[in-house]
Amino acid sequence: MAPPSSRCTSVRLSALASVALLLLLSATTVRSSQGDKEPVYRDCIKQCVRTNCTGARLRGFQSAQPPYMALTGWTCRDDCRYQCMWTTVGLYQAEGYRVPQFHGKWPFARFLCFEEPASALASLLNGLACLLMLLRYRSTVPRQSPMYHTITAFSLVSLNAWFWSTVFHTRDTYLTEKMDYFCASAVILYSIYLCCVRTLGLRRPAVSSMVGVLLILAFTSHVSYLTFVSFDYGYNMAANATIGMVNLLWWLCWCWQNRRTLPYWWKCGLVVLLLHGLALLELLDFPPLLWVLDAHAVWHLSTIPVHFLFYSFLIDDSLHLLNTEKMGVKLE
Repeated sequence: MAPPSSRCTSVRLSALASVALLLLLSATTVRSSQGDKEPVYRDCIKQCVRTNCTGARLRGFQSAQPPYMALTGWTCRDDCRYQCMWTTVGLYQAEGYRVPQFHGKWPFARFLCFEEPASALASLLNGLACLLMLLRYRSTVPRQSPMYHTITAFSLVSLNAWFWSTVFHTRDTYLTEKMDYFCASAVILYSIYLCCVRTLGLRRPAVSSMVGVLLILAFTSHVSYLTFVSFDYGYNMAANATIGMVNLLWWLCWCWQNRRTLPYWWKCGLVVLLLHGLALLELLDFPPLLWVLDAHAVWHLSTIPVHFLFYSFLIDDSLHLLNTEKMGVKLE
């Protein structure tokens, strides 16, 4: 059997390979796509806006628009872009060409006000699963448990991220896109803090406090750069992949070190491996099935069961820490 140091080395190598793969993917992440570069698409929008989005026709559009569309910010110009997208897709298919993307995204069939129905539903279900398990955690674990408040805060950060993910997939705007991206980064960074508190902070609170300050500074710098300097999609993905791998390695090394003393360690290890492995579903990147279900939606749908396993680990670990503290044993 290989020694623990060899095992951790192999984990690091596989993680670095994943980082390299994500960085290569990030280099192709752009917001200008083949579809929205097409003259037929641009000319269609100009003609549609000129015909339907001025004067009496605009007032007619606004009066006929369903309330839920107006409340979610769909404008006459947005509707023109949506209709012209499908006109362009039809021309591509008629000529036998591959379906193009528009503004960095595949074409999706709008359902009511939902721009990406499957991804919006998947994000909502992830949020509900997180909320359900948070309530179960709070009803099962006494407040005196050392990790209680840290885990509760992590759950609230996660719920906020899934809320904005649902909003973003419902209506893609400048604000909702930024909030989705920033809140996702916050979850990854807070997961590192959660891991730091569990592995070091219970014995050395000053260490977790220092790491917390550094993570806040990192998040502030990340958001500031993307907001005030350049919203670089490649950089954003590379940054999230990097901090995600730090989170993965830290948790896996802790799991390996505690595999003989904590019978529930495998839950944590399986969760972090699943979360990073399932993210690779985005590699599929196929045109949406029935114009609704794409790789991103499949990824979000696949993570729903992971919440139940993760909170099962958190409950087991919190109860273990509480019992250990009551018995006066030094915390791990």
